Amino acid sequence: MGACLALPCSIASCASCLCGSAPCLLSSCCPSTYNSTMSRLAFSFLLLLGTLVSIILILPGMEDNLKKIPGFCVNGNSLPFIEGKVNCDMIVGYKSVYRMCFAMACFFFLFSLIMIRVRSSKDPRAALQNGFWFFKFLVLVGITVGAFFIPDGIFTDVWYYFGVVGSFIFIIIQLILLVDFAHSWNQSWLERAEEGNSKCWYGALLSVTFINYALAFSSMVLFYIYYTTPDDCTEHKVFISLNFIFCVIVSIVSILPRVQEAQPSSGLLQASLISLYTMYLTWSAMTNNPNKICNPSLLSLVQPSTTPPPGPTPTQAPGPVQWWNAQSIVGLLIFLFCTLYASIRSSNNAQVNRLMQTEEGQGLTADVESEGEDGVRRAVDNEEDGVTYSYSFFHFSLFLASLYIMMTLTNWYKPNTDYETMKSTMPAVWVKICSSWLGLALFLWTLVAPLVLPDRDFS
Repeated sequence: MGACLALPCSIASCASCLCGSAPCLLSSCCPSTYNSTMSRLAFSFLLLLGTLVSIILILPGMEDNLKKIPGFCVNGNSLPFIEGKVNCDMIVGYKSVYRMCFAMACFFFLFSLIMIRVRSSKDPRAALQNGFWFFKFLVLVGITVGAFFIPDGIFTDVWYYFGVVGSFIFIIIQLILLVDFAHSWNQSWLERAEEGNSKCWYGALLSVTFINYALAFSSMVLFYIYYTTPDDCTEHKVFISLNFIFCVIVSIVSILPRVQEAQPSSGLLQASLISLYTMYLTWSAMTNNPNKICNPSLLSLVQPSTTPPPGPTPTQAPGPVQWWNAQSIVGLLIFLFCTLYASIRSSNNAQVNRLMQTEEGQGLTADVESEGEDGVRRAVDNEEDGVTYSYSFFHFSLFLASLYIMMTLTNWYKPNTDYETMKSTMPAVWVKICSSWLGLALFLWTLVAPLVLPDRDFS
């Protein structure tokens, strides 16, 4: 499905991909691959499409530009459309992001419920997972349209807390995927070093590891300089110090002889990548602190003001939501990488596969091709004997990703009581910091699990 949308295919082939109930057909221009991989890419494409729409809706000046169109907007109504006019307050801004992400979350949560306990592609529900793309797209569009008719008020408050909890869980999933990526990366380069030109590959491993640690350490120093003050910002000092100590601990554990013996793929590359991600979470948490003395904007760091503004210290963000700040952009890039990687991942790490409910070594490219009587290549059905990933858990992950996108685009700000402005809150800070601690604990578990549970098979 994803390949059919991304590459120029014939109308007949694409129509078959969109409307067929069988596995998606691949035209001669598309590479042969597993059906399970193509389905995950297709659902990820729907999520990314919804994310793109959300970004467009929250772009700065979008509402003002719409209101400049004569007779287009109507104000003072709780419905998105009335008398041929559009309520521009609801279809743009953070309210539109809440509704768009609500629609995506409902869509993926519905599929998560439908796909519970699907064991193989012989299950009739597997055809719904791997086909009927046109109708699934229509369902998503229908839910989206209906979401914009939800009135303001309690919906915004309740959905904000759903977003906080769901984003917390998705940050953990992101870290698991980064752990898996680091394990696969390290193992791949070690295998190439053993096959030949070992100095080159070992040098590359050492260089990447050094760069990750250098960035993580530099971040820690900058955090102390710009996000703390001598007599204030105690929480930030604790967060930075604890996370730095925890990163040192997991780095030491990853190279212990007993851990190396039980987990040969472990090493400093994984620990350096996790340390860098932990520093990102620390920074992201501190940018949500409502105390602006401890949370300066990047613009003020680049162009510091010579005279401080009069009056008391501001404790909340201005009304308009600016999703394009640095931590939100980095968060979107990490989300994009993890979403695509989850769709094509091929992991040999048993602990990560158990956490992600996937089988070992299911990659993007198939070793064989399935060709129909019409000469058109089809995605190889590699799930007749058993699914290679949990359909239900995959959709639940996308459900959580929808909530994470909502919180990222709105900077984790909480709507004010008048539902016209947003403000920073300390709960968002604690959610991100706690997720960094739990993520480090999970990474530590992937290292010591074979030692703690010697009777279990982690090979």
